[in-house]
Amino acid sequence: MALLKGGGDFQRDLRAEVASALTPSVLRRGRWQMGIKAALITAWAVGSYLALIVWAREPWAIVPLCFSLALALAGVGFCIQHDTNHGAVGGRYSRLLGFSLDLLGGSSQVWREKHNHAHHSFTNIDGADTDIESLPLARFAPSQRRYPHHRFQHIYMWFFYGLYAFNGHLTGDWAEMVRGRVGLRRIRRSPGVIAAFILGKVLFFSWALMLPLMLFPWWAALGGFALTSWVFGIVLAVVFQMAHCVEEAEHGFTTVAELEANPGRRWAEHQLASTVDFAPRSRVLTWYLGGLNFQAVHHLMPKVCHVHYARLSPVVERVAAANGLQYRCHPTFRSAIGSHARWLRRMGMAPSTM
Repeated sequence: MALLKGGGDFQRDLRAEVASALTPSVLRRGRWQMGIKAALITAWAVGSYLALIVWAREPWAIVPLCFSLALALAGVGFCIQHDTNHGAVGGRYSRLLGFSLDLLGGSSQVWREKHNHAHHSFTNIDGADTDIESLPLARFAPSQRRYPHHRFQHIYMWFFYGLYAFNGHLTGDWAEMVRGRVGLRRIRRSPGVIAAFILGKVLFFSWALMLPLMLFPWWAALGGFALTSWVFGIVLAVVFQMAHCVEEAEHGFTTVAELEANPGRRWAEHQLASTVDFAPRSRVLTWYLGGLNFQAVHHLMPKVCHVHYARLSPVVERVAAANGLQYRCHPTFRSAIGSHARWLRRMGMAPSTM
């Protein structure tokens, strides 16, 4: 199939500005910031888990610790695995840190093909971007088939987003590895890749399920696993949806057929048009989300560490304006959530009522 073309003048100008902003001293400071942050979030996750295993025995202690563990695991996903599997964190331990996704129940090999190639190459393009393929449960793009139950998706999807993690744990990664394909991409299935995939699943289910089953009644172990995975899935799914499945993101150029018919489409311009930032002034969200509230920066520079996104966001906005392009951003987390809810409702409506 046809590929989106390069970024043209916009991408050229942006690269020059970014090179000026990311001086050697800024990059060195960023490596220290990333290291300290990774240690803190890992300590949060390990501490929450150990408190559950060693200390918690009553529901009043188990439930909040499950929430704490879920939020900490999402933080690992946002701040550690996401950067390392994008190649945004160098060093000899980068691939090992990327394996943290496998310890969270996913697959770093499948994710790199699905996210780095399918999603980042063809953002919001139906038939190529696997991140918007949730049919028949949800309809995220105008080109996708509408089912009658989609009328209520703006209500029920907030619950079903919790299945995001279960899908990776139990079915999705396995099916894609067996099939050997993610969207339009083939998955490399060498003996080493398959061994790492299986090892990751064994390690995950050992700490997440088998050890708790040995220490707690079965109902408590399974309940804690379900609650933690459900909260974990909701946090991950909602954050990623707010960047692309919102009213302000471009959805008029959304199919592989349209891509084939428009061979001059610029990749960098498409990333800017199909991605929306949110809450740029919130330091707490920026820290916890691994800079993913600056998704436009991330999509344009996926190999830059997220600790630099807040610095680079004004650069992207300025260069976009100079090239006659629009930088889209929600001022708050709440406004982004509202836009996503309205988009779900709009996509769930019959064409005659839209």
